[in-house]
This record gives sequence, structure tokens and C-alpha cells, in this order.
Amino acid sequence: MISTRGRYAIRVMLDLAEHDSGSFIPLKDIAARQEISKKYLEIIVKDMVAGELLTGASGKGGGYKLCRRPEDYTVGEILEKMEGTLSSVACLAGQSNDCPRKAACRTLPMWEEYDTLVHDFFYSKKLTELMAVQPDNAGSPDPGDTDSPI
Repeated sequence: MISTRGRYAIRVMLDLAEHDSGSFIPLKDIAARQEISKKYLEIIVKDMVAGELLTGASGKGGGYKLCRRPEDYTVGEILEKMEGTLSSVACLAGQSNDCPRKAACRTLPMWEEYDTLVHDFFYSKKLTELMAVQPDNAGSPDPGDTDSPI
């Protein structure tokens, strides 16, 4: 399951892309537009800066902006940097795939195929594609935000 952390990171990236004026955008502005707790966003954007998705500046005129052009980001990259692996089962989550049952596992090919579908789906979606989507219910809360941590 994709957590609020991953979903909010995508929303922050979209907000920054849509409001790009070349200047840093204050986090309070993003939080207000996205209706997300500024305190929670502070935690998220810190990791986004560390993951080189965003660049930040403090002080007067500070805030955040994208490191690259919106078309250079994929949803898969954002999710994996914020959520970690998108693997469906533990035996595929690590690089080594060293499950002792690997040779005899009859379900492993199914999980590998599923993980490939998920990976290819999210890595085929560009941030710019999401920017072009016109929501049907503008102003309605995201139904998946019921598990907000703050």
C-alpha cells in the first residue's frame, strides 16, 4: 500500500511544478494549497531534499523547488525514494533475492511478473502527465487521506 508519505510527496512535486516561477516556494503555501499539515510536510520535504527530488533554501525568500524539469521525474522514482522498494513480497525486496526456497518456489515467477508490472506502470508515468489531469471533483478531499498521521 502506498502511504500518505508517498502520496503527499507526489502532491508536493505537482504543486511545485505547477507554481514554478523560478523562485523558491514557501512550504506554508504548499501546505495551504494541498490542505496538508505543514508540520508533516516538513518531515517529508527533508527526505525529498536528501533524495535529490527537491532543493531547499531557508530564510527570507526560502522554500522549495524542483531540482529538475517536471518531465524528468517519474512517479516511480518519487515513490521509491519516499516509500522504499515497491516490491510486493519480502523475498523480492532486496537486491540479493537470496530466499532459500527460490529454486523450488512455484509462486516466485508470479510475484516477479507482478512487480515488473507495478514498476513499469509507475516508471512510465511522468510528473507532467499528472499535471495535465483535470480532476472531476476539484476541492474534494482525497479519499485515501483518512490515515493522515497528523
